[in-house]
Amino acid sequence: MALWARQVSRWGCLLQTARAAEFPRKLRGRSSTAQACPGFSPLALLPSRNDLLRWRWQACRHVSVGSCSPPDSAKDASFSSPESNLPSPVKQEQAKPETLPDLNAKILYEDWDDIPPSSALEEISEEEAVQIIAEPLLPLQSSTLRDYVDHSETLVKLVHLGVDLSQVEKRQKAGQLLLTLDFEKDIRKILLFLKDVGVEDNQLGPFLTKNPYILAEDLEALETRVAYLKSKKFGKAEIAQMVSRAPYLLLFSVERLDNRLGFFKNELGLSVKKTKDLVIRLPRLLTGKLEPVKENLQVCQIELGFQRNEIQQIVFKTPKILTASKKRLKQTFDYLHNIMGIPHHMLTRFPQVFNSRLLRIKERHMFLTFLGRAQYDPAQPSYISLDQLVSLPDEVFCTEIAKASIQDFEKFLKTL
Repeated sequence: MALWARQVSRWGCLLQTARAAEFPRKLRGRSSTAQACPGFSPLALLPSRNDLLRWRWQACRHVSVGSCSPPDSAKDASFSSPESNLPSPVKQEQAKPETLPDLNAKILYEDWDDIPPSSALEEISEEEAVQIIAEPLLPLQSSTLRDYVDHSETLVKLVHLGVDLSQVEKRQKAGQLLLTLDFEKDIRKILLFLKDVGVEDNQLGPFLTKNPYILAEDLEALETRVAYLKSKKFGKAEIAQMVSRAPYLLLFSVERLDNRLGFFKNELGLSVKKTKDLVIRLPRLLTGKLEPVKENLQVCQIELGFQRNEIQQIVFKTPKILTASKKRLKQTFDYLHNIMGIPHHMLTRFPQVFNSRLLRIKERHMFLTFLGRAQYDPAQPSYISLDQLVSLPDEVFCTEIAKASIQDFEKFLKTL
């Protein structure tokens, strides 16, 4: 049985190779004889060594010329192939032979393009190399918008408009925002809105440089905020001035704008008209943080000793005092009040002195003291107001106030 199994396995492999070949007439004769004899043995069908070699050679010839079809004699019903004598499991494992292409047919490339595709390793002439235009690659990640300008029509148009991309990219996620916007679809309508509000053409670029986030705002929400300001009796020119000087103003919702106006009105005790005038002159009071404002009000009242009504006058005349540095505010007051002897009511009349540089106040006061002309009491002769002390240019201050030349003032400054 072991010998029979090995012989059947070898015969199955042979049939896969020579199935399409024509079997020798001797084999067909033997097959017919074997079927007719009652005492037929399967071993009688096995080919001899010489027959096996001939079958393999003929199978190779048939495969080489692409003929995989069985001979006409194999279609005869009286022909009994050796395959029919195999056990049924072996029959099921027989795979249908694939049809191989005829190598003697026409050239395979006759239906292809006459010129095959060029290879990346193919040498080209210098003239052809010069004509090759390589598009710049879009960086996957970059810390500057400059690398994306050549790939983005939106960035190009914003640059022509006057937007400083080097400043925009410093703002958190502003560069990513610009790369996701389409100029015609997203940006043009915002520009038309800003022009309608009153922002001049030459101010659009600087405006978007300071506030690129407005390009992501809903147009209807922006129009609602402008409508709110109009309802509070702000004129068109006043709204245009506020929006231009405080670019973030229109990012605030109606509720936040209303709360800010209410805060300054109630905290300072101002009328509606004075509150409007205050925010028109310094609109960033509506967009900045309220904590520094509250701290400065406490400094003026508790540390500097101003009364509530004096604070109202100071703030209304000089709104910047609400956002000034507390340290600078206290140092200026200390020099004016304790060194120069300026009383509170005089500082209330001329609060703009708090906006001046302390060094300038010191230099001019010391020069007037050196000349014997440091007189700040309006009841005394040769009175010098604080406004004249800090606001006049050096030449005018020397000739009209100090009654000296500019050279004398410069020589004095070198002695300090």
